[in-house]
Amino acid sequence: MTTASLIQIARTLSESVNLLHPSLPVTHTLNPLDYAWAPHEAYLRKFGNGKKRVIFMGMNPGPFGMVQVGVPFGEVNAVRDWMKIVAPVAQPKTPNPHRPIEGFDCVRSEISGQRLWALFSERFPNAEDFFHDHFVLNYCPLAFFDKARNVTPDKIPKAETAPLYAACDEHLRACVRALEPEWIIGIGKFAEAQARSALSGEFPSLKIGTVLHPSPASPMANRGWSPQAAAQLAALGLW
Repeated sequence: MTTASLIQIARTLSESVNLLHPSLPVTHTLNPLDYAWAPHEAYLRKFGNGKKRVIFMGMNPGPFGMVQVGVPFGEVNAVRDWMKIVAPVAQPKTPNPHRPIEGFDCVRSEISGQRLWALFSERFPNAEDFFHDHFVLNYCPLAFFDKARNVTPDKIPKAETAPLYAACDEHLRACVRALEPEWIIGIGKFAEAQARSALSGEFPSLKIGTVLHPSPASPMANRGWSPQAAAQLAALGLW
């Protein structure tokens, strides 16, 4: 039942944001919940069943991860070889020629996803063991670009993100209702802040924490992200 709920929740989110296109500096907006729905649905069906103790939440899709294969932090090797998910990926209705969609043929690695899933797969060699108590999702399903350059949601004027964040907040609350987690862990400070803003009112007993974002743009993350993140999770009593 949880899986069916998550699929409907994701479809609702996709429909809610599909027509949202911020203006400059954004030149292109991609919605992988639309053109990469097949692998995203496979991810939900395979790993979205039952309650989860911990939800890890990222910011939004990266250009060589979820943008390509529809799975949060979807580094191709991790999705294909560890999660054992492969599914067709279509083309966006309005593609970004500067960031072509290659699906599972994408050879560039999403470093954030590579680091995240490496940490999880080292501790849980079997993906099913990880997803028994954990789940990973993104706050925002859309990827924004200034031609080839990735534009994160926090760089877009607040007036333009208000309807987007409203849809994302409701999606997050719906996921929490479905999965009934004890913890939400924001991957990075932005995700943590959005979780607190969206959830604190309705879920006062929900615990919210954070781990360092694994982005290669973070000097701290480049100084050994995995042991730092593992230490943060241990300090929270999660690992």
